[in-house]
Amino acid sequence: MTKIKICGLSRLQDIEVINEIKPDFIGFVFADFSHRYIDKAAAKKLKAALDPEIKAVGVFVDEDVNETASYINENIIDMVQLHGNEDDTYISCLRAECSRPVEIIKAFNFNKTKDIKILENSAADYVMIDSGCGTGEVFDWSKLGNIKRPFFLAGGLGCENVSDAIKTIHPFAVDVSSGVETDKLKDPEKMNGFVKTVREIG
Repeated sequence: MTKIKICGLSRLQDIEVINEIKPDFIGFVFADFSHRYIDKAAAKKLKAALDPEIKAVGVFVDEDVNETASYINENIIDMVQLHGNEDDTYISCLRAECSRPVEIIKAFNFNKTKDIKILENSAADYVMIDSGCGTGEVFDWSKLGNIKRPFFLAGGLGCENVSDAIKTIHPFAVDVSSGVETDKLKDPEKMNGFVKTVREIG
C-alpha cells in the first residue's frame, strides 16, 4: 500500500479533515519564505489536535541543527524532512541532538541531482524526490530508473496524475501540497479525493 503525505497544513480545519481521511503523514512547513509557513506555537496547537496515529513531519530548509532538534525534543513533530543543502554530517549531528530516535527524510531536487547514487547513499531514513522546493512541478519520472531504496515522490502530484505515478515508479509514499489546494489553502474535497485515489490503487 502506497503511503500518503499531505504537506503544508496550517489551520485547525485542515487537521479536522486530516483526522477523517487519515493519510499516513502530514507536514508542517517551518521555512519562513513559504506561504505555508507556520511557527512553533501554531504547530504545537495543530499537533495536539492531530490523530496520534498520523505522523507529523516538520519541513526545514537549512535550519540550525539545534533548532531543528528542538521540534523533536518538544514533541511538536514526529519526523524531520530536510529540504535544503543539509548533508550527511548535518543528519548525523541532528540525530545526536535529538532526545529520541528520529526518522529523517532528505529531499532532493531531481532536476539538479542527476546521479541516482547520491540518493541511494544518503544517510537519511528516506529520500524525497522532488522537482524543486515546493514548486508543484512534475519531473520526468522515467529518468529515475530503478532506485532501490524507499522514497517519497513529490512535485506536481494531484488526483489527475498520482495513479500514473504509482503505477510507473512504485514509490514508498506520495507527497502532495499544492495539488490539494484552492487559492493557496487546503481544499477538503481535493484532499479527500487524493487519498481515495491512492488507496484505490493499493
